[in-house]
Amino acid sequence: MIDEHLQTLEHAQRTAIDLAIQFGPKVMAALLILAAGYFVGRWTSRIADSTLAKIGLDETLRQLLTRIVRIFVLALFLIMALQNLGVELLPLLAGLGVAGAGIALAMQGVLGNLAAGLTIIFTRPFKVGEYISIVEEEGTVEEIKLFNTVLGHPDRSRIVIPNRKIVGEILHNYGTLRQLDVVVGVAYDTDIRMALDPIRDLLAAHPKVLAAPEPVIRVLTLADSSVQIAVRPWTTVADFNAASIDITQAVLETFRDRGIAIPFPQREVRLLGAA
Repeated sequence: MIDEHLQTLEHAQRTAIDLAIQFGPKVMAALLILAAGYFVGRWTSRIADSTLAKIGLDETLRQLLTRIVRIFVLALFLIMALQNLGVELLPLLAGLGVAGAGIALAMQGVLGNLAAGLTIIFTRPFKVGEYISIVEEEGTVEEIKLFNTVLGHPDRSRIVIPNRKIVGEILHNYGTLRQLDVVVGVAYDTDIRMALDPIRDLLAAHPKVLAAPEPVIRVLTLADSSVQIAVRPWTTVADFNAASIDITQAVLETFRDRGIAIPFPQREVRLLGAA
């Protein structure tokens, strides 16, 4: 019994040695080829990235092209490694094609996101750093990936939108600037110029309000109880919320200091035919 076990171990040892002698050099060569492909891929992608940056290509598109270059180089070296091992590539490619068709059917949503991501990258309806509103969500574009787009919300949360939800939808791109929309009402007997002038002064002195484009300060509408004044200055996306709060408070304090009344809604009720 012990002799049989020893013979089995010796046979396994001889088989392992024979396989190592036969395939060991090829496996080592294949590993060296893959390692070389990894470093060559990194080197070529860096060269491609610097070249595309010099010609002023968009960062998102540049990242996509450099990744494609790197994957292409790695694929070439992988083919070389497989050929060195003696793998027949045509049957392998045929099998991969059949498997790929099945995977494509099972991953239609993922592939839809990929196609939409490529559409966004090449058509460039928005860029990183711009403020957009899409599919009832809004925020500053932080990342544009192949499968999703990441927005930074003013409340410091992050919104991840699948790219297929973006393509084909109505997109509102604010760019890097936003226009505030502050509305304040004054009494009908107020001298409008006495109300508009202090608003212009406080906007001109506010550090978050941009001088260009010029702020819009106009009478908006004649409401039931007041004259509505629209205060619409421009600010950067980052300062939008803070500037809106500051200007609303500043207008209120300025009107109080100057004795300009901000009326509340009123209704006059008359009783007719009272006994």
